[in-house]
Amino acid sequence: MIRLRGVRTNNLKSLELDIPHGRLVVFAGVSGSGKSSLVFGTVAAEAGRRLNETFPPFARERLPRWTRPDADLIEGLSPVVVVGQRRLGGNARSTVGTATGVWTYLRLLFSRIGTPHVGEASRFSFNDPAGMCPTCSGLGETVVSAVDRFLDPDLSLAQGAIRVPGFGAGHHWYERFKDVGAFTADTPLREWTGDERRALLYGGEHAARLGTRPAREYEGIVERFERIHLRAAGEVSDRKREVLTRFTRTAPCPECGGDRLNAAARAATVRGRTPGELARTEIADLAAWLREVDDPAVAPVVSGLGARLRALVEVGLGYLHPGRATTTLSGGESQKITTVRHLGGGLVGMTYIFDEPTTGLHPCDAASMTGLLARLRDQGGTILVVEHDPAVMAAADEVVEIGPGAGADGGRVVHQGTFEALRSAGTATAAALAARWPVRAEPRPATGALTVSGARRNNLKDVTVNVPTGVLTVLTGVAGSGKSSLAAELVDRHGAVVLDQRPVAVHRRSTPVTYTGIAGPLRALFAARSGLPAGRFSANSAGACPECRGLGTVRVDLAFLEAEEVRCPICEGRRFTDEVLRHRVAGLTIADIDALTVAEALDLLPDPRIRTALGRLDRVGLGHLRLGRPLTSLSGGECQRLKIARELREAAEPSLYVLDEPTTGLHPSDVAVLLGVLDRLIERGHTVVVIEHEVDVMRHADHLIDLGPGPGERGGRVLYQGPPARIRGTATAAALLGG
Repeated sequence: MIRLRGVRTNNLKSLELDIPHGRLVVFAGVSGSGKSSLVFGTVAAEAGRRLNETFPPFARERLPRWTRPDADLIEGLSPVVVVGQRRLGGNARSTVGTATGVWTYLRLLFSRIGTPHVGEASRFSFNDPAGMCPTCSGLGETVVSAVDRFLDPDLSLAQGAIRVPGFGAGHHWYERFKDVGAFTADTPLREWTGDERRALLYGGEHAARLGTRPAREYEGIVERFERIHLRAAGEVSDRKREVLTRFTRTAPCPECGGDRLNAAARAATVRGRTPGELARTEIADLAAWLREVDDPAVAPVVSGLGARLRALVEVGLGYLHPGRATTTLSGGESQKITTVRHLGGGLVGMTYIFDEPTTGLHPCDAASMTGLLARLRDQGGTILVVEHDPAVMAAADEVVEIGPGAGADGGRVVHQGTFEALRSAGTATAAALAARWPVRAEPRPATGALTVSGARRNNLKDVTVNVPTGVLTVLTGVAGSGKSSLAAELVDRHGAVVLDQRPVAVHRRSTPVTYTGIAGPLRALFAARSGLPAGRFSANSAGACPECRGLGTVRVDLAFLEAEEVRCPICEGRRFTDEVLRHRVAGLTIADIDALTVAEALDLLPDPRIRTALGRLDRVGLGHLRLGRPLTSLSGGECQRLKIARELREAAEPSLYVLDEPTTGLHPSDVAVLLGVLDRLIERGHTVVVIEHEVDVMRHADHLIDLGPGPGERGGRVLYQGPPARIRGTATAAALLGG
């Protein structure tokens, strides 16, 4: 057993719990109840801290740091592996092949039996100067000017036909072009000849053909733009980055054609296939090709690569190819890849902690994920899972629910036992399991439609859809079917307020106060009452305690032992100087404000800007959050709703909102709160489009667009468009009507 006694991490109420080893245990409860505080902030933190202590001080300084949890007793821990809920992400050099180790094996294979012989494995790495294409530096693509965006043919030069900044009437470059003598400033560009437009854009020989003054010294718009924005050295400012986004696009590298490698590496073959060809081959087909490689010199390589490929195929990722950028993977694809890596690790007696492993998975894919978790358990692991999905709870050996509520109302064990026993436990999760949203019988009337026609992004197969306006549309389909690609096309063509899955950008000073933007109005309120400058009421500025610099804690160096974070002895954790803390608003100091919950602050703080921002938090179910709580301590569900509260601003004009899996991290009871927020947007005339796997959201939709039938190349087609009650014959229909 993992024995926990007197655990007080965050909101946990001196919690006591025994967790059995060698079992699959799911931790449930409403968002903010304390699940993450128990599993990550206590079990994972203490296991990591104790493992670090086994290393010498030199190595310990270079290992991840874990905070000692507040508890009376923690026993029975084993080394912990934490699998988070975030997408793989990575940078432009990160691919499925590099993330899974497949490319490492392929590089070794080509270095040993590739013909002609090129050299060591580094010669086949697009991340190594020895192997990368010199033109694109191994990225496979280059940034080029989007010349078709440079001009507005319906306008004249004087009216602003040149869209690139710096060419408006009165600007330096506009005057240069106007004075050239070859162009008429008051004639719409549509009435110019083709030669004149090419001369305007490219100068040089095109300008020379006009037989006028610009022949020698004239610099075309494209040449100037690329000289200033693409070939200039130095850091890129925010303004320049915005210009690059508007007026450039990526294109396959003209030298390597997207293969990323130099000429020598591109020319090598194994059984007639080049590295570039294999990078574009689906993993299932790559496994079949590998079976033909029978050279005994590389038998260990073939064996290791084959095992890795088979594992990916078994979890349903055979449609991916090694060259696929990890930044384009869905949440479900990322979770499966991460789990497969641990399955092949060969370690026993470990504790694996998963944070919502079904994030991004279609309901029909849940069985494959629970199968992976069971295999890890059967290999000798202890599996602890924070999860809201009933399918994962049903597959667990034991379910522990933390509650009964969120924040100060949570932090206790309200159930420990089987899933069947949970159903009758009378807890929030039991109530959510018993409740079931009805399928919307009569869709709300649409006010119009937004058309996306002929979409071919990624795996989309010439898709055309009509998205009704003024209602809720849900994009459904298995992971990798093309939902995100279709949403991206919709945004590109019609513009939208986008709420995607990027994590909340936080550091140790980030709190709900700073994130919602109410720090300024709060400081102004205190400044007006006290006569002090507003900066005095910032823990990051002049008013901060000089000892802890506004953090509330100080770090104590214990030499060869791990450093400790302790409450600041000067300000006693209140973060501000005594002078600042003498001043009050509504009877509260600025430090007292940090201790208020959102709901309490709404009653006590009169400023309308503060009330508006906090009202958004309260409406998405975050009334329990304390204003000074570090965002690093929030659960996944709380972070997701924090983003929704900030991003779902009530625009004056009807707008399009596109949300990517907004139920990530939400307890089923919290999904109702989210749907209420979306309904209020629709009542105000907005259009809401959601990518979602949560069945209750599908049932609440006015319109479904179901993509599939499979992932990758086997997807990208529209299987159904219409009201949810009429969908039949797809994986989504089975989950929606039968689940």
